[in-house]
Amino acid sequence: MKVDRLVSIIMILLEKKRMGAQALAEMFEVSPRTIYRDIDAICMAGIPIRSISGVGGGFEIMPECKIDKQVFSTADLSAILMGLSSLFKLVRGNELLNALAKVKSFVPAENEKEIEIKTNQLHIDLSPWMGNQNIQPFLEIIKSAVQDHTLLRFEYTAHRGNKTVRTVEPYQLILKSSHWYLYGYCYNRSDYRLFRLSRISDLQIKPETFTPRAYQKPILDFDTLGAAMQTEIKIRIHKSILDRVLEFCTFDHFTPDDEAHYFVNFPFIENEYYFDILLSFGDKCECMEPLRIRNEMKRRIYEIAAIYDD
Repeated sequence: MKVDRLVSIIMILLEKKRMGAQALAEMFEVSPRTIYRDIDAICMAGIPIRSISGVGGGFEIMPECKIDKQVFSTADLSAILMGLSSLFKLVRGNELLNALAKVKSFVPAENEKEIEIKTNQLHIDLSPWMGNQNIQPFLEIIKSAVQDHTLLRFEYTAHRGNKTVRTVEPYQLILKSSHWYLYGYCYNRSDYRLFRLSRISDLQIKPETFTPRAYQKPILDFDTLGAAMQTEIKIRIHKSILDRVLEFCTFDHFTPDDEAHYFVNFPFIENEYYFDILLSFGDKCECMEPLRIRNEMKRRIYEIAAIYDD
């Protein structure tokens, strides 16, 4: 939004000695021509900005009109920039870009390098190495719809491959266990639902707006429910998949069998998701007990093998 960018430019010039049009354009991801127009607008508002030409030139607010703001400590600025930078990588938007610019304007020149080093000590990148390329553009669409209170329409692939077309009032974008979800009121179900973005297709913003409801936030902590449903099974694994199995349990669940194998007390719930996990380990994993789980694994393996029979 232009007003936010103008405020950000003012704050930057209040704190910085001088900045060129190209540097400002790169910071706000606009053209230098746009920056020149912004500077004209700021001058028309009565804020005295002068232009210095030549090497080292740029725009600056006249020194007698500057104020000194030492609001944040080095640690404060590093922490804020770390959080904003990580969030901006996940969900881009003008408000985040402007917030970054405003916070950076508080960084004293003599502390820039130190704060940059501290900010870069933690890097968060939740984008997949490969996979569904729709997630990032979907985030932008949903974020816009949440802010503007506009309805969303999309096709959703639910459990067992069932496809339905949904119309939803969007309320929240949720990042849970490295997966993005949309939480909203579904007109098809007349209730609130959580939709995983990777299962959404043909996402569209509808022209209709809605009046936001007073909604309850979704329950995202399933520790109590999971503990009641979960049991432990005994599997025998080859050491080559040790790293993969450690994604689901800690090393105190492991007992060495021989030089190449371990017995594992593996947390398990009798549903498709967990059977698929065991199958994904291939011939490097054998379910030892209980017998019903072992027999079910055998049945599923036979069904897979039958697909490849001539």
